[in-house]
Amino acid sequence: MKIVFMGTADLSRVSLEKLARDSRFQIAAVVTQPDRPKGRDLKWQPSPVKALAEKLHLPVLQPARARDETFICTLRDLKPDLIVVVAYGQILPQAILNLPRHGCLNVHTSLLPKYRGASPIQSAILNGETETGVTIMRMDAGLDTGPILSQRAAPILPEDNSQTLHNRLALLGAELLAESIPNYLAGKISARPQPSEGVSYARKIRKEDGRINWSESAEMNLNHLRAFTPWPGAFTSLKTDSKTLLLKIWNAEIIERSGPAGGILQADKNGIVVACGKSALRVSELQLEGGRRMSAQEFLAGHALRPGAHSFH
Repeated sequence: MKIVFMGTADLSRVSLEKLARDSRFQIAAVVTQPDRPKGRDLKWQPSPVKALAEKLHLPVLQPARARDETFICTLRDLKPDLIVVVAYGQILPQAILNLPRHGCLNVHTSLLPKYRGASPIQSAILNGETETGVTIMRMDAGLDTGPILSQRAAPILPEDNSQTLHNRLALLGAELLAESIPNYLAGKISARPQPSEGVSYARKIRKEDGRINWSESAEMNLNHLRAFTPWPGAFTSLKTDSKTLLLKIWNAEIIERSGPAGGILQADKNGIVVACGKSALRVSELQLEGGRRMSAQEFLAGHALRPGAHSFH
């Protein structure tokens, strides 16, 4: 079967590799976002999907806009049986959705209809979920509203952050996609409408979402830390005797202590204990803006903190 694969992010790369190395599938073309300037020197970099496609010697298309008529004509000339879309990054027009005879399939990293939208992994962790999963869906014009082909659940572990959960769901989604496509095309599974109940949305994450609100409970702040690691990072401000520092928190644990929200209750080799609205967090790893990750003990060697005198904001 002839497949056009559309994807950009690292999540997409895992599914592309799974399909490309399976003799049952013929990848007619890989569609990904244009190269972007990245890093401190702003060098132009290909997407993870383009880098893999070139390694596998697959043809690559990089339209600036998926709605471009020339691009749509190119897709039409390829005559794909199926288009697979995984974290492509653009909304597809109806002309593309209607193009392949078997439609467009999408890998979504939640158990739809829960967490439709841009940030299902972060939202599940942020809300304290203990289970999520992946959905293979036939795309329609709505935002992740298409009928479901298959789903597979996965636990959210207490130690998970968005990166570790992303990595597991990327593999799970790729496996389920490769299993589902042949059964779907053979008529062994049918797309079923999403339930009307249990719908929720996960909006696009913004950089400012990472700021910690110390008046929230320690449990909520730990979920916040896990959800926004590695990006945008859970960050906070610390006012010292001479200046205000911006800090990213990398690792912490809940402990049963109390005090004014944001107040430093303890600062020693065991960590920096910060009071929350309920209980407290013991911060064990952090990072100064523009600096490297370091242990709390390393940080305190250069920034003495006095319990009761200093606080986070």
